[in-house]
Amino acid sequence: MKLRNLLVNAGDYPYYGMIALELREMRTVLDVGCGSNSPLSKIKKHFYCVGVDIHKPSIAASRQQKIHDEYVVGNVFDIDKLLRGKRFDAVVALDLIEHLPKEKGWKLLRKMTKLAKKKVLLLTPNGFIKQTPVDGNEFQKHLSGWSVDDFKQMGYQIYGIRGLKWLRGEYATIKWKPWFFWSAVSTISELFVFFVPRLANQLFVVKHL
Repeated sequence: MKLRNLLVNAGDYPYYGMIALELREMRTVLDVGCGSNSPLSKIKKHFYCVGVDIHKPSIAASRQQKIHDEYVVGNVFDIDKLLRGKRFDAVVALDLIEHLPKEKGWKLLRKMTKLAKKKVLLLTPNGFIKQTPVDGNEFQKHLSGWSVDDFKQMGYQIYGIRGLKWLRGEYATIKWKPWFFWSAVSTISELFVFFVPRLANQLFVVKHL
């Protein structure tokens, strides 16, 4: 179990490091679709953070962990109204847009850009990866896939994370056995896919404003 946890964490450290690096000079952050266990919980916080999510149990779980400084329960498409036009240095959506139909995803990205003063950060699978609901939360289902070309046309910087695309399935879990071997392969391939995002399992993208 210790080896498994070590490999899982090793695969995620580059991702958490990138989030911390991109947010290092931000004073306010909006976490759109924050869920119950936002990746922001894995980095040292030096900014004021607001989490928004429509799923009340997820908000309750996040609040219990004190991940954000403030919470708003509501539909992410209403963030401009829910926040009364308030703007943030950075607006992030980590593992969110793939849960929306593509056209609605575009609409949300436009709203996020208007609310951000300095940058927008996104994490999403590279292409469509099937994912079913978990714990009765229908919002966990994947409804769209996003590509490198999608983000290029919007002016995002694009990085690949979590290793080679074909090694992981639902919830970014390793698909093949022996698990520890392929998990190690995924971790080792992190450096390669960082510079070749088309081959990565997930895309971490940043738009500077």
